[in-house]
Amino acid sequence: MMGYSFRDIDGMADPRDMPEPAPKARAQAIWNAMQPFSAIKPVLTSRYMVKGWLDREALSVVYGESNVGKTFFALDMALHVAAGEPWYGAKVQGGLVVYIAAEGGSGLASRIDAFKREKSDLAKRIAEEGNFELLSLTMDFCAPGDGEALADVISSRRPRLIIVDTLARSMGNGDENTAQDMGRFVKNMDFIRAETGAHVMVIHHSGKDASKGARGSGALRAAVDTEIELTRDEMIITAEAKKQRDMATGQTFSYMLEPVFLGKDEDGDAVTSCIVTPCDAPAKSRKPKLAGKQKIAMQALQDAMSQHGEVKQGDMFPASRTCVSVDLWRDYCQRHSLSDGDTAASFRMAFKRAKESLHDKERIRVVDGYVWICDEEDVPSVLERSKEHSERGADGAETQGEQRNNASHVTPRDGRDGGQSSVTNVTPPYKGCYGVTVTQPDADEDPDAWRGQIDD
Repeated sequence: MMGYSFRDIDGMADPRDMPEPAPKARAQAIWNAMQPFSAIKPVLTSRYMVKGWLDREALSVVYGESNVGKTFFALDMALHVAAGEPWYGAKVQGGLVVYIAAEGGSGLASRIDAFKREKSDLAKRIAEEGNFELLSLTMDFCAPGDGEALADVISSRRPRLIIVDTLARSMGNGDENTAQDMGRFVKNMDFIRAETGAHVMVIHHSGKDASKGARGSGALRAAVDTEIELTRDEMIITAEAKKQRDMATGQTFSYMLEPVFLGKDEDGDAVTSCIVTPCDAPAKSRKPKLAGKQKIAMQALQDAMSQHGEVKQGDMFPASRTCVSVDLWRDYCQRHSLSDGDTAASFRMAFKRAKESLHDKERIRVVDGYVWICDEEDVPSVLERSKEHSERGADGAETQGEQRNNASHVTPRDGRDGGQSSVTNVTPPYKGCYGVTVTQPDADEDPDAWRGQIDD
C-alpha cells in the first residue's frame, strides 16, 4: 500500500472533478445516483399512508394466531384509508383500496355490511368516491402471470392500498417454508408496488411458536417494511408494530369486536358480524409471557396438578404450593402433544427445552424430581381442584371409570382454558369474536339462534 498522508490525500482532486469515463448505461445510472457526504440532507417530509403505522408504496405483513381477528383489523384500517378518515387518531392519506379476498368474499361481505350499518357516514363517502374494490379471487403470486395481470388492471387508478388476504391462499403451489418460493412471492409484491404505487399489506398466520413471528420462511420478514402482530388477551385484541424500517416500533392499538346484527337466514336464524371498537390495553402482567411450547408445557403442568397435586413435606418444598412428579408432568406434556416430531428423542428434547425455559423465566421450580408453579396467579384454582381430588380419593367415592375420565379431562381454570391452546371453552358465535354478548334485535329472538358466517 502506498504511504499517503492525510495531507497528501486532502490535496488530491475530487474524483467527481476528474474527467468521467464513457460508462455503459447501468454504470452511468450508478454514477448519477451517488451522493457526496456534503450533499446529504435530512428528509423532513413524511411518506405515511397511516401515520405511525404504514408508509406509502411500502410492504407490510399483519400476522397472528388463527381466529385472532386479522381480517377485522386489516379491513377496518383499509376502510378508513378508503374514506380518507383518520384511523383512531392516526392521520391518513386516503385513496383507492383493493382488497383481495383469496379465501372467499362471502364472510368479508358480511363484515363490510356491518361497517356500513355502524359507520354510515364513512361508508357513504367511500361509495361516493368509489374508493373500495373487493376482489374475491384466489391468486397465484408465487408464479409469473397474476402479479402482472393485477397491475395491468389497477395501475391506471393508482390505488393507495392493496391487501392480500391471505398469503397461504395466494402462493399457488409454492411452499411458504422455503426461501426460494417466498422470494418469488415477495418479488411479485414488489412488482405490484412498483407498477401501481400502492402500499401492499399481506395477511398471514403466526407459526406454532407464536414467539417466532409469522409462519414460514424468514425471507418475508427480511423483505417487509412493517410487521404488525395481533395478540388476544381474553376479549381484547392488541396490534403491535414489531418491525418498522423507517419508523419507531412498539406502536400499539387495542380493540374489541362489537357484534352487529345483519339479518336472518333462510331458516330464520340471526346472521351477525363485528366491527372494530377501540378500548384500553389489557393490564400488563409482570410475569414473563409464555408462548408456543412453553405455554403448552405450563398448561400440561396445571392439568397434572389439578388431578394429582399434593403438598410435599420437607424444608425444600413450599407449604403453600402443590407439587407433582416431573415424570407425571412429562406424561401430561405428551398428551398435550408438546413435540412436533414423531420420535421419542424429539419429545425428550422438546420437554427438556420447555422445562429449562420455564425454570429460567422463574415460572416453575424443580426439586428432587418434583415440580411446582411459582406464580401465585396460576395456583389457587389448582389448589382447590387438587383438594377436591384428594378428598374424593380418601373417601373412596371415585370409581375407576371416573379416574380414567379425569386423567384425560381438561379442567378450566377460573373460566379460562386450562388445557391445550387449541381448546376453546366457549364456542364463539363467529370466528374472531370470543365470548361476546350479542343484543337481540327483538325481544322474542331465541338467544341460541345467533349464527356466524365469518372466517378469519
